Order: sequence, then structure tokens, then C-alpha cells
Amino acid sequence: MIKIEMLRCFSTVAQTGNLADAAMRMGRTQSALSMTLKQLEEHLGQRLFENERKNRLTPLGQEVFRFAQQQLRQFDDTIQAIEAAARAPQGLLRVASIPSASGLALPGAIETMMQRHPALELELRDMDTGRVVDALLQGQADLGIVSGQPVLNGVESETLFEDAFGLLCATGHPLAQQAQLPDVDAVFASGFIRNSLCALIEAPEIRAALPRARITVHNTHSLLAMVRTGKWVTILPRSVAQVQPKELVFRPIAGLEEQRSVSMLIHTRAQFPQLVAEFADILRHSPWTG
Repeated sequence: MIKIEMLRCFSTVAQTGNLADAAMRMGRTQSALSMTLKQLEEHLGQRLFENERKNRLTPLGQEVFRFAQQQLRQFDDTIQAIEAAARAPQGLLRVASIPSASGLALPGAIETMMQRHPALELELRDMDTGRVVDALLQGQADLGIVSGQPVLNGVESETLFEDAFGLLCATGHPLAQQAQLPDVDAVFASGFIRNSLCALIEAPEIRAALPRARITVHNTHSLLAMVRTGKWVTILPRSVAQVQPKELVFRPIAGLEEQRSVSMLIHTRAQFPQLVAEFADILRHSPWTG
């Protein structure tokens, strides 16, 4: 039987590349770690490390390491959630949101909720849509805010707002200063950075141009930091420009009419359903688009 501590031991040794550093990190003896690894390998019937120095994984070891990391993250998040719930007899609300929504109406909604329930504990996590969905499905979040309109078992979904895709650039960028609307060719000729939301755009001219992008940035904060320098531009929904209105400019792109939907996902089996329902109602009536 594989135990969680076996996976933790194996992952730590794989990360450090030797027993000595792994033992120091875990506060255990090298012999204890060696015994645990031996038990794990005997259970699997194959070696996980190429040699006794433990500095190189076998192909199976690489696969086990990947799965172990996933399970350890889920286990640790679950323990954290259990402990947080025990510390919060008046209620715990766990929210996962895409970064662009976190900078819009969400802070105000959280403030309203905390004023109504001074003893409430609330956890907010910034993550992309895929990870928000995973957090809901794994029971690590009660309510999520995502791009698009995913359909999930055990999760209710409703649209919060829609906003148009367009050019996002620094206030001093030439495309921000010109009188006419930029077209797709002008945007992609100006140091275009691809981002994960581009996958939501169906316009043929955008899809045809995306392979020309040499830089892809998945983290929203890093993306905006690069755009602020004035050396790069990107395509994002209009609401993202509201996060930093003095430094960024949103401009429609000639011929691009598509919009991004932002949805609220509600876990139907949340631990505190009344609190989740109340917070969801606050979000429904929040000024998302200014």
C-alpha cells in the first residue's frame, strides 16, 4: 500500500537529488528515508532512481514524481482547508478567481461580505480558469470566477458580465496615439505577446496571426508588466485595462467584434451554502464593467 508519506519522501529526494539534503529538509535520518524508498520500489516492482546516489530518475520515477506532486498538493490543500474550517466556526468562504476579476469588483464584494459577517474567514486565490475549475472539482473552492462558460458536474454556472476583446498597450505606445483604430496586422507587427485568453477568440484573422507570436505569457501580472514597458502589446478584454487605467490603454481592433464571457461557478455542496449564496448575490449586483 502506498502511503502519502512515501510519496512525500520520494518527491523530496527527487527534488534535492540526494538523501542527505532530503533528510535535513524532512527532519528524518538518511536510513529512514532509504528504507521508505526501498518499500515504495518494492511495492511498485521497479526502481525509481537510476543509481544509489538518487540524483537521476528512471522513466517510471519521472512519471511517479509527476503524479506524486499532484497528489501532495491536493493532500496539503485539503488539510489546510480542514484546519481552516476548524478555526472558523462562524463560516469559511473559499473563492478562486482569474486575476483580471480580482482587480475589478471582487475587492468591494469581499469588503461587503466581511462587514456583514465580522467573524467570517475568507480565502481568495488568484489562478487561471483551468486551475479554478480544478479547485472546484477537487472541493478546494466554494465559488469560482472564470473566463468562458464551462459546464461542470456538481457546479452551477451563470454569466456575470461580457466585455470586448481589443488591443492593450502602454499609454505612450504609438498604437495608443494614432487616430484610426489599429487593424490586426498593425497589432501583430508591434511586438505582440500571446496569452491564454487568445484561445477564446474565434475570429479567423486572429487565429491565422497567432502563430506569428514569438512570446507567450500565461501569468497576467507578468503580461501587464511587459506591456507597461511600451515595447510589447497584447489582446485582452476591455475590463483588464481597468486594473491599471493610468498606465494601460484599451483600444478596439478594426474588424474584431468578439467578447469574453466571465462566469461565476458555485459548488453545489459547499460546507457553508448560505454564505456562498449570499456572496454570489453580492457578486451579481457588483459593478463589474465600471
